[in-house]
Amino acid sequence: MKQAMKDIPRVVWLLAAGMFVVAAVSFTFVYLFVYLTGPRGLSTSEAGLIAGLGGVGMVVGNFTGGWFGDRFGHRRTLIVGFTVAGVGLAVLPVLPTGALLLLFPVCQFGTGITRASNSALIAFSVPEGSRRQGFALLRFFANAGVTVGPPLGALIAAQFSYGWLFVADGAGMLFFAGWAALILPANGDRRHKAEAVTADTPGLWSAVKSRPAVLVVLVAVLIADTVYRQQYSTLPVFLSDHGIGTGVYGALIAINGGLVICLELPVTVALRQRAPLLVIGGGIVLLGAGYAALIIGGHIATAIVMMALLTLGDILYKSPSTAYVADNAPDHLQGRFQSLYAGASISGVVLAAPLGGALYQAAPGLLWPLCAGLVAVAGATVLAAHRLPAFRPAAAEQGAVTAVSQG
Repeated sequence: MKQAMKDIPRVVWLLAAGMFVVAAVSFTFVYLFVYLTGPRGLSTSEAGLIAGLGGVGMVVGNFTGGWFGDRFGHRRTLIVGFTVAGVGLAVLPVLPTGALLLLFPVCQFGTGITRASNSALIAFSVPEGSRRQGFALLRFFANAGVTVGPPLGALIAAQFSYGWLFVADGAGMLFFAGWAALILPANGDRRHKAEAVTADTPGLWSAVKSRPAVLVVLVAVLIADTVYRQQYSTLPVFLSDHGIGTGVYGALIAINGGLVICLELPVTVALRQRAPLLVIGGGIVLLGAGYAALIIGGHIATAIVMMALLTLGDILYKSPSTAYVADNAPDHLQGRFQSLYAGASISGVVLAAPLGGALYQAAPGLLWPLCAGLVAVAGATVLAAHRLPAFRPAAAEQGAVTAVSQG
């Protein structure tokens, strides 16, 4: 494994370490609703409106961040996005409630635009063939941060107040903005002359259409993430309805996070030579198999089987799909390709709870068969895309991947 990670540049390790800090203090997504309905005294519908507007800002940021990065530089976009979000979250506790309707979407937009640039910087830094390991490394540090974050947030809220959670979250983002300015070369904002866009340079949609397998992966990721996130919304309700308490559910989620942290890097390294679409499609199919286990009934045994299959599926499809999109992106569109991936992924996160909740309320017996069927079809389509006519990958079209200074 050590040998396989040798192609990961130092700057990527430093970016990943910075993301650990950001993830460890990212309390907003966990405690926002509690804060709004508790100390702020809002109703659940009012809190839902603010959270929903924030979700819109996040989605828009993910879809547009790549354009900002390609146009103005990924380093600059990363720094500006985290600065805007950090300042906004840090002052959120002292602002009137009405201001949150505007401020929170702006904060989430700022966070959203950074994701594509972060991924693009990794894509430019890591040579093709090692990008799966690069993205897996980033996910390892981010997942490690998310694991320690919630209990740390609970401690801060108990010892001080919920308002300090947003101050800490904002401070973490401002730290990363400064960290990025320190570790990324200053000329990362200047487009290399060889990347100059001319009238003959393919645009985004022309490039995507010429890479049909990328489009298949993007649609599959949207479906897979929408289904995968049911474990955070409808799954605990389903388990409770079948007499399984929150303690078991919490243990399942903890096991899932722990296994992802422990296994993702070794599994990614072990499968790095395998055809990416086969790995991605296989992982998505495993998600379907996991939810299919719940069709049998709500038992602890079926829940354990489901979580084991979901965990393995998550490990198999997440990092390789991000790397696959990066490997097939022209250099001048790397950010926008990553925005398409980030937008598809975050849309799944936003859609999961409302769609799953509505279906479970209307027809609870239909939820898991439909989830299993949707991701099975999505995974099978990705597997079939492996046989699509070959096209010249981005690296062959534009030469070797350049250093992060071209970002």
